Amino acid sequence: MGYQAGFHGPVGRTDFLGLRTSRQGSTEIVYDDGMTQRLIWRVAGEFGELMLSDVLKAAVRAPRVLPTLFEELKKRAIMIDRVDA
Repeated sequence: MGYQAGFHGPVGRTDFLGLRTSRQGSTEIVYDDGMTQRLIWRVAGEFGELMLSDVLKAAVRAPRVLPTLFEELKKRAIMIDRVDA
């Protein structure tokens, strides 16, 4: 898998959001809270890395990362599917 972009939460927070390309060539969003939770979603459709990076940056800076991530994706009509890790 190729690494594309990753963003960590502000100082003192362990949240991580990243983009990666799967072996099948699809774009995936990875969330890790630094303790127990690691979630992966496959992005449905073709979206530019810049647009997806903007979504991740906005989400990781918010106090509630996951709700903000879903809100930002919805604003831009980006559909995702959960991947079993």
